[in-house]
Amino acid sequence: FDVVIICAATATQEELWQTRLSSSSSSAFLPPSSLFPPPSSAPAPSSSSLFVAVHEDWASSGAGNGLGSLYAYSKARDKAKTLFGVDLDDKLKSGWAAAIFHTAGKGTRLAPLPGSENNNKPGVKLPSLLPGEDGFKELTILEAVIRQTNAYAPVRKGRCSVFWGDQVFVPSAGILPSGSHHADILASLGPMPSEEEWTQKGLDKYGLIAVNANDDAAQVEKVSYKTANELLAKFGEIKQVGPSLGSFSVSASLLFELMKEFEQELKGKQAKFDSDPHFWMPLTLEEDTYVSVMMEKGETDATARGHYKRMKSFKERFMQQNNCSAILGCINVGNNCYWWDYGQLKLFQKNSLLVTKDSEEAKALREFLQIHNRLQESSGAESYADASSVILASDIKSGKIESSVCSRVTAVDVKVSDSILVNVVAKKIVGKNCILYNVVDDSEEGIVMEDGEVRADVFIPGKEKIVLRSRLDVDGGKAWKVKLDQNTMSFESVYEANCDVDVVEAQREMAQARAKVVF
Repeated sequence: FDVVIICAATATQEELWQTRLSSSSSSAFLPPSSLFPPPSSAPAPSSSSLFVAVHEDWASSGAGNGLGSLYAYSKARDKAKTLFGVDLDDKLKSGWAAAIFHTAGKGTRLAPLPGSENNNKPGVKLPSLLPGEDGFKELTILEAVIRQTNAYAPVRKGRCSVFWGDQVFVPSAGILPSGSHHADILASLGPMPSEEEWTQKGLDKYGLIAVNANDDAAQVEKVSYKTANELLAKFGEIKQVGPSLGSFSVSASLLFELMKEFEQELKGKQAKFDSDPHFWMPLTLEEDTYVSVMMEKGETDATARGHYKRMKSFKERFMQQNNCSAILGCINVGNNCYWWDYGQLKLFQKNSLLVTKDSEEAKALREFLQIHNRLQESSGAESYADASSVILASDIKSGKIESSVCSRVTAVDVKVSDSILVNVVAKKIVGKNCILYNVVDDSEEGIVMEDGEVRADVFIPGKEKIVLRSRLDVDGGKAWKVKLDQNTMSFESVYEANCDVDVVEAQREMAQARAKVVF
């Protein structure tokens, strides 16, 4: 993308991402063409990106991803002009491709890893190396998402895309272009199923996109087959339907008109509007249908009808000004995609260990993560690692490593299997089916992990290091407020302790602690 806008949770996270991304090599964010072949008619991608990080200083309830996207663009526009002398509005009108990446959220189901990153959830590290000023650094979840979604940049000129920051996918339908509609949303489409197939596929559990014979799209919430057909009765014959990914793109003209429409809310920083229920649904559904859906979500009849009438007026005005018959379309990603989700601890484990396998999907993930050699920047690794293990930028003297991933590990002896070690320093490490993350241990005896155990260290400047433990079968979302027996604090208490932490300074303290350990 010509401009990449990061919407961070705090001012210190904004500073971290602005510095880190601006200093990264542009090649780090190029998606491999073998996985993301561009359409033959697509223009060449930009050789580099302008990175602009902002944070959402909104009311405590948040802006929602609809208003939040408009606000992120507004802040980025001001910052780009001040910092770089770039007018984003003019650039977008002239054909720049922009992308906004939302990173908010506590990451409860990924605990304890986000706590170890001082609440910087998108900064959780993956088994992949990026060249840095001080040697190699790990690719983060956010950087992986930027790399993957950059595949859409050449076919979204003059548009602003909005993505979420914790899952990577390889579209089985290829990289399909935007442009037929002023707004489009990503979805995994297939033919309209029968009622039995609808239930079997669990489509009642997803927000869905339906596409009619004119390729216009409509958004429906989690509904039964019967209800979906009732809601879409006036939409026309349904050609395709499938789960929405939520990620969307808008034309420059629609973006600017939405910002005018919600100018007062953006100034007041109080309202909360999400893209699905407050943008796409009122723009694509009938009034009574929309109101009934919103009342099920807890809104009053008057509030829902008031918002619908507002968006109907906006829609009529915009369609007349832009001579179009519909606003929302859909970009199909296919229904045989590779999905690499890192938003839950068990999925982080599953997809991190996937790089040790020999399946076609594993080969694709290694290609995406630029693991061209399973033993990278790790002298002597062939003497202690089996053929399936991935060892990256590690200094390990001896041991026996089986079906495991070790990234930036420094140790005298490591004996692990089916395990993930990321940014770890310890004299000895023993474990099976475990995760060690951002761990610094200077003891003579080293670390012995139980089967299924997880450990992540937390560095807070001026305070004693916190050792957080969990297990792979613990759902951090359910255990968020619970102090596990092996910990001194709950995950929530660690989150609160991290809220005012300078993330950059905390990372510096962790690096210093790591450097002090000598064996």
